[in-house]
Amino acid sequence: MSSPRHAGRPRFPDVRPLDRLSSIKIKLGVLVTATVTLAAFVTWLGLYNHLGPTRTLPLAILISVVAVQVLARGMTSPLREMTAAARAMAAGDYSQRVRATSHDEVGQLGAAFNTMAEDLEQADTLRREMVANVSHELRTPVAALRAQLENMVDGVSAADPATLEAALAQTERLGRLVTYLLDLSRLEAGAVGLDIAPVPLAEFLAEAVASADLLAFDRRVEVQVSVDPPDLTVPADAERFHQVVANLLHNALRHSPVGGVVRLDARLRGATVVLDVADEGPGIAVEDRRRVFERFSRGNTPSQTGQLSTGGTGLGLAIVRWAVGLHGGQVEVADVPHGCVMRVTLPAHSARPGEQVATVAP
Repeated sequence: MSSPRHAGRPRFPDVRPLDRLSSIKIKLGVLVTATVTLAAFVTWLGLYNHLGPTRTLPLAILISVVAVQVLARGMTSPLREMTAAARAMAAGDYSQRVRATSHDEVGQLGAAFNTMAEDLEQADTLRREMVANVSHELRTPVAALRAQLENMVDGVSAADPATLEAALAQTERLGRLVTYLLDLSRLEAGAVGLDIAPVPLAEFLAEAVASADLLAFDRRVEVQVSVDPPDLTVPADAERFHQVVANLLHNALRHSPVGGVVRLDARLRGATVVLDVADEGPGIAVEDRRRVFERFSRGNTPSQTGQLSTGGTGLGLAIVRWAVGLHGGQVEVADVPHGCVMRVTLPAHSARPGEQVATVAP
């Protein structure tokens, strides 16, 4: 990323003697007082030296105009810089910054402009990364699926169950990515309808594990489900809650060692239902545990191990946090000595059963 540049640097020295003043009204008062005083002094000096009004008055006006230009230039420089920076940003250059050194309203506006420019630059970087990530994630399964279909058409491989199962796995991967992108659009909209109903956790978690059997079989990972009490239910939208469990379960399976164990433990604790999805993988560093729930966050450095996202787009855990938040719950990385435990906490009783609309900031 390019280093920020200050926009609209003047060709001449940018003198700002009034920067210490805390208000634009005070600056204007000082400007008027200084120019009037300077004009009066020049007029008195000229008359005292017998220059006459025809020479004294033009000289006083000229010196006053120069003084106004010097002082006013420093006052309005941030505004000119913001204009130049806004034009550059409109052309796609978000690295522009303004020199906000004054303490008045213009200086505050300049500081706010710089903050906005930083946010836009970060958003543009995230957008570029997301496009690159999604393009990569789309290209990989599409290429694999095309190769498998071409082999079957050319007679290189038979359309046996194993080949069709591999093609189905690539299709499901594409489907998950499309679902993530649709959920991201809903997240940006901020309002999603929920159909809240009691969800029996024992049956629900068993179905979630069954849907991930293929991945678990490939990695020879055993999935254990524990629900206490056995008839425990949670008020939730089944579709949204399935997103939460499926994302966390797929992450746990992907990051578990071959032959490891993944545990889904649901229990009633007071007025909340706690669901732990635990694996025996490398875990997530303490300094990264809050960041992994941000959109487009991925494991790009050695310290960022663990469940950063499903599918590599950096959307999986962001969608988990969004869906859990819609239910009035919380998701976090539990502090455990080994492996990784994703802990979801949901209210055990719904205040508004039935159809409702929830809004959660992304």
